[in-house]
Amino acid sequence: MPIANRRVDALPAPPRTRAWVRLPSGRRLDLLDPTPLDWADEDLALGLARTYRWGGHSAWKLPLSVAQHSLLVLALRRARSPTGLSDAAARRELLHDADEGLLGFDPISPLKPFLGPGYAALAARLQAAIARRYALEKWGTEDRRAHKRADRIAAASEAIHVVGWSREEVRHVLRIVERPVATDPLATWFDAPAWQPWDAAQAAERFLRVLHSLSRNGRSDSG
Repeated sequence: MPIANRRVDALPAPPRTRAWVRLPSGRRLDLLDPTPLDWADEDLALGLARTYRWGGHSAWKLPLSVAQHSLLVLALRRARSPTGLSDAAARRELLHDADEGLLGFDPISPLKPFLGPGYAALAARLQAAIARRYALEKWGTEDRRAHKRADRIAAASEAIHVVGWSREEVRHVLRIVERPVATDPLATWFDAPAWQPWDAAQAAERFLRVLHSLSRNGRSDSG
């Protein structure tokens, strides 16, 4: 029977919307319906190490990964916490952008409002699965404020030392009012050159090492 003459109810149903990602571990992640068991820790670390900030632009030979940024935010947050951070609080700082590693996409901030509610809902579902997997506590008002400040200090510092913006441009063009830091806390922590972006293998290994050190009392499955 020619297709034009077939009854509509006789045609095969259209396929379900698909957003599958095959991860290096061999696991399969449905970005539209994620569960906490869909990735290995190594998948997340490598995804963050291969996802770049600042649109992938850098004054160095390599771009800056979200994995390295996440460690920078954790270091800044720790340095500014008078009572220190529990492992649970530090884990929440480390994983604040973890959904970007599963998506492989870190949109620059001015772009986000144009991505629409669909993208926001997708990111929220990934964040919820991440929170369940790693037993992340909800942000309190003061904790969120402190986190946001550390995140903006990291952004201001990266803009100058990694991307090449001037201090005046950071303040008046990017409109980040927090003062950048001159000293890279990751240089001492990992015995690495200051502000130089790491290659993906280094970034993944360092992120994973810290994640595992903070996950002894939280859920983590690297199998």
